[in-house]
Amino acid sequence: MQTTLNFDITVKVKGVVVKIGELARRTGVSTRLLRYYEEQGLITPARTTNTYRTYDEQDVARVEQVVGLVRAGVPTRLAKVLLDLEDTRAEELAPSCTRQVAEMLADELTGLDERIACLTRSRRTLCDYLQRTEHATAVLEGATALSAD
Repeated sequence: MQTTLNFDITVKVKGVVVKIGELARRTGVSTRLLRYYEEQGLITPARTTNTYRTYDEQDVARVEQVVGLVRAGVPTRLAKVLLDLEDTRAEELAPSCTRQVAEMLADELTGLDERIACLTRSRRTLCDYLQRTEHATAVLEGATALSAD
């Protein structure tokens, strides 16, 4: 009986290739959530011959973008549209944008503006309160250094 060995050799010339566990570690996103992002079309991993998912540096950046959008309150269905818009030049998309997508984007802009206004008010309240405390100088120096970035 002849035995055949199948080797899964993945070579990536530009950048490092990692599997889902390493991507989860590097991005702080659970493997379960990464699979959900894949189901939603937000990320598209490469597959090895034995069907393992593999990711490169562009995938790491993409996951970080998705996480940023989701944390900002953007639903995943809209995050997909936004990321697709970024992937395609805006001039090419303008004529093909459906009214439904344009309305969805306009609604999201309104929602983002409302959330930004709310967060701005909350930030102002916190700063005003902290400025009146005995620890204002020490605490606010760190906060203003972060907000300057």
